[in-house]
Amino acid sequence: MTVPQALQIALQHHRSGRLADAESLYRQILAAQPNHAEALYHLGLVAHQVGSHDHAVELIRQSIALGWHDPVAYSNLGEALRASGRPGEAIVACRRAIELQPDYPNAHNNLGTALKDHGELDEAITAYRRALALQPDYPEALSNLGAALSDQGQLDEAIAAYRRALALRPDSPEIHVNLGAALAGLGRFDEAVAAYRHALELKSDYPEAHNNLGIALRARGSLDEAVAACRRAVELKPNYPKAYNNLGAALADQGRFEEAMAAFRHALQLKPDLADAHNNLGTALRDQGLPHEAIAAYRRALQFKPEDAGAHSNLILALHLHPHHDTGTIPDEHQRWNRQFSDPVKEFVRPQANDPTAARRLRIGYVSPDFRDHPVGRYLLPLLERHDREQFEILCYSGVARPDWLTGRLRALAGGWRTTLGISDARLAEMIREDRVDILVDLALHTLENRLPVFAHRPAPVQVTWLGYPGSPGLPSIGYRLTDAWMDPPGQGTASSVEEPVRLPGCWCCYDPLGESPEISQLPAASTGRLTFGSLNHFAKVHEGVLALWRRVLDAISGSRLVMFCPAESARERVRAFFGARGIAAERVELVGHLPRWEYLRLYQRIDIGLDPLPCNGMTTTCDAVWMGVPVLTLPGEMPVSRAGLSLLSTIGLAKLVAQSEEDYVRLAVELAADLPRLAHLRTTLRPRMQASPLMDAPRFARNIEAAYRKMWQAWCASGSGLRKD
Repeated sequence: MTVPQALQIALQHHRSGRLADAESLYRQILAAQPNHAEALYHLGLVAHQVGSHDHAVELIRQSIALGWHDPVAYSNLGEALRASGRPGEAIVACRRAIELQPDYPNAHNNLGTALKDHGELDEAITAYRRALALQPDYPEALSNLGAALSDQGQLDEAIAAYRRALALRPDSPEIHVNLGAALAGLGRFDEAVAAYRHALELKSDYPEAHNNLGIALRARGSLDEAVAACRRAVELKPNYPKAYNNLGAALADQGRFEEAMAAFRHALQLKPDLADAHNNLGTALRDQGLPHEAIAAYRRALQFKPEDAGAHSNLILALHLHPHHDTGTIPDEHQRWNRQFSDPVKEFVRPQANDPTAARRLRIGYVSPDFRDHPVGRYLLPLLERHDREQFEILCYSGVARPDWLTGRLRALAGGWRTTLGISDARLAEMIREDRVDILVDLALHTLENRLPVFAHRPAPVQVTWLGYPGSPGLPSIGYRLTDAWMDPPGQGTASSVEEPVRLPGCWCCYDPLGESPEISQLPAASTGRLTFGSLNHFAKVHEGVLALWRRVLDAISGSRLVMFCPAESARERVRAFFGARGIAAERVELVGHLPRWEYLRLYQRIDIGLDPLPCNGMTTTCDAVWMGVPVLTLPGEMPVSRAGLSLLSTIGLAKLVAQSEEDYVRLAVELAADLPRLAHLRTTLRPRMQASPLMDAPRFARNIEAAYRKMWQAWCASGSGLRKD
């Protein structure tokens, strides 16, 4: 058989997918003619197809050096270089192919992919669009365009590109998966689930599709199905760290923390630098009352992925929960966050063009992922219901992934509602600027899914923070923080605060129980003959120092009991072991889990006295306890989060329940426990006292907030910053 005959047979094998046979013939040809450029080139293609990308680059370059100056060769060289992790060289090769044949769509497509891998998204999109101009029915270019648009946050355009690709290639499971990811990015989880399931109909053993299906199912709250999908992904691909990470996240949402942490740790065994798994492990540890371990996990996440603003926020929030952190640690982390996420955008901040008329109607923008049945949504509703619409127009920028009944109520009260899911920080800042927002209010601080990087762009003349937790986000572009004189006493600065505290008259928030509540019961101790203490706060606020203080309370009052919220599994074992080792019998400590709101409120019918944790006090739980007739003991600290109990109790007129030390905390518990008539009186009078206090005076609270907004606006106008810049 001659060399030309062998080459023709080899090419036939190659086209039909018989790569081993093709490779064997190419090698026979090269044994006879070592400088056969075409055989070298095609052998390079086989190497690329079987994953030997470096070898493919070497072979294709040899063929080009021997005179195989075909634009297709340069284009495929570029693809092999990109696959071998050398996108810069790939760009050069693809551009050489285009020089040789400017109307070659595949070269433009490969150039786009190399540019995307090189981080040049704008140029990549241009290259894909050029490929499509040359060949409109090019599904690979459409899919690649969708991926680049997704990376830029242009998800609507990405979805359109994927749908056009699927019209040409409906049997591509990969394109269905990419479409699902873009839909999920916009919060369209039902459509994303449908796209992933379509992919699995085409390719049932597709682990990436199962993994992504699990992510979307978790996002819409279908946790059992999410766990099953992620388990299927790891069955198909046991060395799949991202699927183990997502499995852990779904298990954690179910409260199955032991299994969740095992999944996170398995992911990290497979890929020790998987930052998302370190971050998720940190959150699982935090929610089990282990702030020290959580902080260490968050720091590891940032070691591997310093650009993860969410993980850095998780670290800052966890530091607020830690009982023994250095007082300088939080300000240091604020500064580090600013260096990473705020300082780089300073050069892009543009002058404000808002009308600087001091008395005009103002546009107030609220930014939150929690416009839903969540403490933030519940505290915000009384304000939105009473805002003076003649003086203020209200816009909400919502990152809610699963809207609920409260989302609907809040949306109905907004003059404008913008969904922010899938929108980049830069684009969201531009939207806010286009809306001519005068005062932009952050409602999240460093809690989950916050949009603090948007505030770094300074899209509004006046920027304020409020409500996510009592404290500072530490962001220089936020000029004001709504607080009160109990949390931020005048003359007593907060080390972590860079913004001006605006102390509202009365309390910094307004409580509304929203809907019917159970009746207030008779004092439980009157019928049981023993005192029952209680804390239904999130367990992340409960560390060993808090348990030690509560143990002292139980020791001081014979026969007393404690009802407390605690997640299942090891956290409960740890709590029981802690009390048991200190002489507190197991039957004196009752541990409860998550309950629907009505059942949660009914638990207070069995509690005589509430116990506030520290250093991070309760907020909603304290309000709910008092609403149900249960007095709460608190011990203030130095940080605003440590003084929330002081603020709430002082606003209601219960300052006598505020301790000055741990010894005083125990003394107050003993005094209350010994005075059942006083406790019974408090139980019947706390709700009306609360209703008559500033804490539930929504009209007054709204006027106070509005007066603060107006004063901030007038200061901006008077500063000269309000001169027109457009």
